[in-house]
Amino acid sequence: MTAANILVVLFAFATLAALVSPAMRGSRLWRATATPLASIIGSGFLVLGPILAHAFGIWATAAMAGLCLAAWGFGMALRDNIRYAEGLKPEEDRAVAALAGLSDIALVGAYFISVAYYLNLFGAFGVRLTPFDGPFEARLLTSAMLCLLLLVGWTRGFEMLERAEIATVTLKLAVIAGLIAGLVVHSGSAVLDGAAVIAPPTLGPAAALTLGFGLIVTVQGFETSRYLGAEYEAELRIRSMRLAQLVAAGIYIVYVALLSVGFHVGEGALSETAIIDLMAQAAPILPPLLVLAALSAQASAAIADAGGAGGLLSEVTGGRLSAGAGYAVLVLAGLTLTWASNVFEIISYASRAFAIYYALQSMIAARLAWRRGSKGRSAFFLFMASLGAAAAAFGVPAEGG
Repeated sequence: MTAANILVVLFAFATLAALVSPAMRGSRLWRATATPLASIIGSGFLVLGPILAHAFGIWATAAMAGLCLAAWGFGMALRDNIRYAEGLKPEEDRAVAALAGLSDIALVGAYFISVAYYLNLFGAFGVRLTPFDGPFEARLLTSAMLCLLLLVGWTRGFEMLERAEIATVTLKLAVIAGLIAGLVVHSGSAVLDGAAVIAPPTLGPAAALTLGFGLIVTVQGFETSRYLGAEYEAELRIRSMRLAQLVAAGIYIVYVALLSVGFHVGEGALSETAIIDLMAQAAPILPPLLVLAALSAQASAAIADAGGAGGLLSEVTGGRLSAGAGYAVLVLAGLTLTWASNVFEIISYASRAFAIYYALQSMIAARLAWRRGSKGRSAFFLFMASLGAAAAAFGVPAEGG
């Protein structure tokens, strides 16, 4: 085993040991943090690095920081809504009630698309290291997973499977720790040897901005804290959302910085599994570890969003559609997207759907801040609502192939 492989394994196991320690397993803050953290880093770290390094070159880290800042701004709105909107009766503020109803509808649509996004990545990574590595085979695996999702959701529900979130986020963080260790060795050596990659951006400012809008879904997931009120009190959910965003931002920025200076991503179209070939250069053990993390991440994220979508669709239709019928609609939408679009297009669609949801939540936060007399905060949330609307209108997919 090479030195790089040994370092990757050591860091992965050290992280795993820390996360499964009694102190962590007994922490309510960690359990409340695991759900949003699992969603934020569910798949973004797999596809985002090569996209940003390819499109933004030496400015990839700045672009990643910009995405994290935008996500933080939307997270501020969600945290305000946890604190001030929950428990507000419809008759107390009918405008807030109307916006909340619209945001629930937007979130159902976002969940529908994100399940297709997660499972298309599952399909791509599932066949990546096999003799059947092709788009047709990946779509077949995705379709099989969608049908399995419908069967499980319709017959048994997702309650037991959703409990796998802490296990999957633990596995992902352990693999990411190994990944960062491998990148530090590889990219650090490149910098010390004077061989650091200094690639120019391949996009102009306008195209870069619209691509950024199309990547919002890769830093999405913190909003799940908003819907854990049955399990955790408001202040704990606010703290856990903030912690999840900070941890995810730190992981993303370090990862993209190391990737962009240590690897030639190459020109032309990217594949959704480009990270596998790149990481093989850093440490041969990383590709199978990344595939393992990818499969567990996509499966758990798809289960969580499918369960949320089914229940929320039943709620917004006043019970006229059951959760089971919601799963059927979700799977039909997922199959349509799978065979009509590529992964990069689905990422863009999901980003635009979540941007609409975030814009509506920011409008709620702006109105409630104005009612409290916090006009500066209200103006900031109106700016975030405008940013969400712009992302929904102008977000574009990365060039995949």
